[in-house]
Amino acid sequence: MLNLKSFLFAFASLVFLSACHTHSPSQGPPNVILINADDLGYGDLSCYGATLVSTPNIDALAERGRRFTDAHSASAVCSPSRYGLLTGRYPLRRNIWGPVHRQHPLVISKDTPTLGTLLQQAGYDTACVGKWHLGVGEERTDWNGKLSPGPNACGFDYYFGHAVVNSSPPYVYVENDGIVGYDPEDPIVFGRGAKSVTQRFPEKSIAGVGGAQAAHLLYRDKEVGTTFVEKSVKWISDRPKDKPYFLYLATTNIHHPFTPAKQFDGTSQAGIYGDFIHELDWMVGEVIKAVKARGELDSTLIIFTSDNGGMLNMGGQAAWEAGHRMNGDLLGFKFGIWEGGHRVPMIAAWPGRIPEGTESDALISQIDLFATLRAVLNPPAHDATAGLDSIDQLPELLGEAEKPLRDELVVLSNSPKHVSIRTDRWLYIPAPGEGGFKGTQWGRHLISGVAAMKHTGQVNSDVVD
Repeated sequence: MLNLKSFLFAFASLVFLSACHTHSPSQGPPNVILINADDLGYGDLSCYGATLVSTPNIDALAERGRRFTDAHSASAVCSPSRYGLLTGRYPLRRNIWGPVHRQHPLVISKDTPTLGTLLQQAGYDTACVGKWHLGVGEERTDWNGKLSPGPNACGFDYYFGHAVVNSSPPYVYVENDGIVGYDPEDPIVFGRGAKSVTQRFPEKSIAGVGGAQAAHLLYRDKEVGTTFVEKSVKWISDRPKDKPYFLYLATTNIHHPFTPAKQFDGTSQAGIYGDFIHELDWMVGEVIKAVKARGELDSTLIIFTSDNGGMLNMGGQAAWEAGHRMNGDLLGFKFGIWEGGHRVPMIAAWPGRIPEGTESDALISQIDLFATLRAVLNPPAHDATAGLDSIDQLPELLGEAEKPLRDELVVLSNSPKHVSIRTDRWLYIPAPGEGGFKGTQWGRHLISGVAAMKHTGQVNSDVVD
């Protein structure tokens, strides 16, 4: 007969084993979801100080994980920053400075490892949904042919999204290596005089593209966010339970044109700019719901960030005038080398591993995600040149780093003259100015915005803060 002492020991052992069994993060590699917003500034979220917008889903993610206050994109411009994020390499190594043109070939070399190939080789199902903007094709993009190489060649089993940017033609969805709804009898036409059935919105160029009526009609600007969510949720829901997955969701929110779905119209106090942020927050919430529905929230590492700082353009002026500051108190905007151009929100949550409700002021870059995820996977061996500029920040994510793991960072503006070095609280700028766009409506708004910041005393004398 089992005596009381033996019974209590057996019961305690059973409880311990049960606890170990339910602590899923230690049972194997986690699912990984990386959400990369577009043009979302440091001050665009309520968990980073915004008061005229409300981002409860992203705020909740921060409460369940770790919020970084000194995180940076590799560049203050979209395409080079995405290159850095996916490859763990500085974009200047490929001489990438500005937005990739719609007919530019793939800028990632075939032999360059990416986050996609890293996780794919570790046995993950991989998908990229949303904005690509890193070029497609061998020498020049043939929009009436096979759109390859592209995301599929960079380690993603599945791709659905907008291959360029939502303010530039051809305004079609791409699935894997083909245009959704493409009709070879009605090809895409580029050139002067070409007309498209695509919708018209401010800050959106529709000149010089036509044809492909069926494909263009499928692309409805105010439905892009909901479409990306539907594709992401379905892909997650279809994953086999016995295999980890990696989803890279690159939203077009909140890049102009600002086109939130009707349900978000008028929901913020920062105009349509804020409404677009509200849609982004909803998108994050829907993806998290999909993970939770599968019972996998505790075994999923979710990282949220943005490709560069906020942009003060025509659509953002109303938000600015209402009192919203897209980059908080930071000096500068997208395209420029000042801190507002490349310091971005970054949040990481992984229940049981990343301490909840914590904050880190350590210097961290998106290019560090490559080495960090490699450390999560802990492969037996790896190519030393993979993620060449990436630093393993896993101890910082887990709240275990005894000192900052990165003490310097190379950052880029839109100008090769402004290859800058950020170290501790200093930013070295080798040329006058901030290297952003000038002589355009965006440049004029940027300059007027900085003048307004100086006038209202919002520019701190400290270079970084």
